[in-house]
Amino acid sequence: MKRSEINQAIRASLALLEANMLKLPMFGYWDVEDWRARTDELGNIVSVMLGWDVTDFGSGDFSHTGAVLITLRNGRLDDPLAGTPYAEKLMFLNHGTEQEIPFHFHKTKSEDIINRGGGILALELYNSTPDGGLDRESEIHVKMDGIVRALPAGSTVEIEKGGSITLHPGLHHRFWAKKGCGDLIAGEVSSINDDRTDNYFLEAPSRFSEIEEDEAAIWPLCNEIESLISI
Repeated sequence: MKRSEINQAIRASLALLEANMLKLPMFGYWDVEDWRARTDELGNIVSVMLGWDVTDFGSGDFSHTGAVLITLRNGRLDDPLAGTPYAEKLMFLNHGTEQEIPFHFHKTKSEDIINRGGGILALELYNSTPDGGLDRESEIHVKMDGIVRALPAGSTVEIEKGGSITLHPGLHHRFWAKKGCGDLIAGEVSSINDDRTDNYFLEAPSRFSEIEEDEAAIWPLCNEIESLISI
């Protein structure tokens, strides 16, 4: 991805938050110089990877396969004193291209995916096979706002504003902003999140994108804070 594309994507996400009257923790608004001015305060933030995350999952087509995310709270599985004993994110998806987060599952993380504002959240669901593929036969069991649902393999569900779905380990899911319904702010509240080791994608080449530095970074991404800020 180009840095200019990342800067513009975060700029649009901040505008969408404002339109939905939602606010971020203070680090969500810090630019690179703000981060550099606070290097002595950043140990925990860097350790648990809080902050912005813009990725095309190695697709080279951010407008269709990609997302803007920001991790607001998180911990570490190997350090119970770091961060929080749970994780929280916001995810921003463009409805015009039905921009999606591609099929993946987690082996340890359970998560609630919540429609926080904007458009309609759509998800396609399968159980995973032992080799990590899509189980196209077995019934899916999920909780939607606390109510247990039994669904056929490959079901698509739609989540209105304020609604949620609980995804347990081993459940393949992809999700997107339904076309024509507005750009989407999706929330995630989960057990501790480890994006480096607990994402099992069906096809995506990489969790984090290679960046072409065609302009200066405005907001550092969570996986580059140490190198960009020179901590």
